[in-house]
Amino acid sequence: MAQNNVVDLIHSKSEGHNPKVGIILGTGLGPFAENIKNKTIFSYDDLYGFPDAGVKGHAGQLILGEINGTEVAVLQGRAHYYETGNPDVMRIPIETLKDLGCETLLLTNAAGSLLPEAQPGSIMMLTDHINFTGVNPLFGETETSRFVDMANAYHPTLCEKFRTVADSKNITLHEGVYIWFSGPSFETPAEIRAAKLLGADAVGMSTVPEVILARFYGLKVAAISIITNMAAGMSDEHLTHAHSIENAKKATNDIQTLLSEFLLNYK
Repeated sequence: MAQNNVVDLIHSKSEGHNPKVGIILGTGLGPFAENIKNKTIFSYDDLYGFPDAGVKGHAGQLILGEINGTEVAVLQGRAHYYETGNPDVMRIPIETLKDLGCETLLLTNAAGSLLPEAQPGSIMMLTDHINFTGVNPLFGETETSRFVDMANAYHPTLCEKFRTVADSKNITLHEGVYIWFSGPSFETPAEIRAAKLLGADAVGMSTVPEVILARFYGLKVAAISIITNMAAGMSDEHLTHAHSIENAKKATNDIQTLLSEFLLNYK
C-alpha cells in the first residue's frame, strides 16, 4: 500500500477536515486530545506504515478535528528510535501530515531539565537542539533535498507567538536547547555534565528526528517540553518512566492552555 493510499483512506473517512496544524503529543499529554471538536479518529494499526506506539502514555491514534477554530491533525503518541533502532520511524506519520495539508508541526515531549530554575512540572520551549546520537532519519535518502538547512529549525515567528501567549496567560515558559540521547536507559551523571558543556538545557529521547523530518518536508516547527525530572546527577530522585508520567500531569494545565491559545491565534 503506497503512502498516497493512506492519505486517500484518511480523506475518505474524514470528509471536510482540512488540517493546517499537526501536533505530536508526547508522554502524559494524551488527554489534550479531549479538546478536539468534530473529531475523526484513526488507530495507527489501520494506517499502513504508521508505527506501533508501544510506550505507556502513548495511545497510537491520529485524530482530525478542530481546536479553537483551527483545523488540526493530532498524533496521539509517537514511536521512538530506541524501540526499533530505526531513526525514521516517524517518517510516514509526518509525511502524512504534510500530504493532508499541514503547514506547521507542533511537537511536545517529556524531558529532563539541566536548568536549576526549570523544575519538574514546568514547561520549556525549545529554541534549538543537539543531536547526540550520531544517527539521522534521512539516512539512505538519495535526493539532494536530504541536505536540510537546520538553521532556525524552531521557527522564530512560532516561538514568538508562544512567548506572547505565555505572557498573556501568566505562564512561566522557560527556553532552551534540547539534546537528544537515544535511550532507553536514562543518561549518566557524566553524560549530563558533558551535555551541559555542549550547551544543552533539556534532555530527552525523542523530537529531534521528527524536527529533521518536518524540515525535510517543509513544515514550520515549534516544540514544547514538559519538564518531568531533573537530569541525572542534579537531584537525589530515582529516575523512572512512571515518575515521568506522574510529573507530566503537573504541567498539564499550562501546556493545554499554551497550545489552545496558540491555535486560537493561529493564522
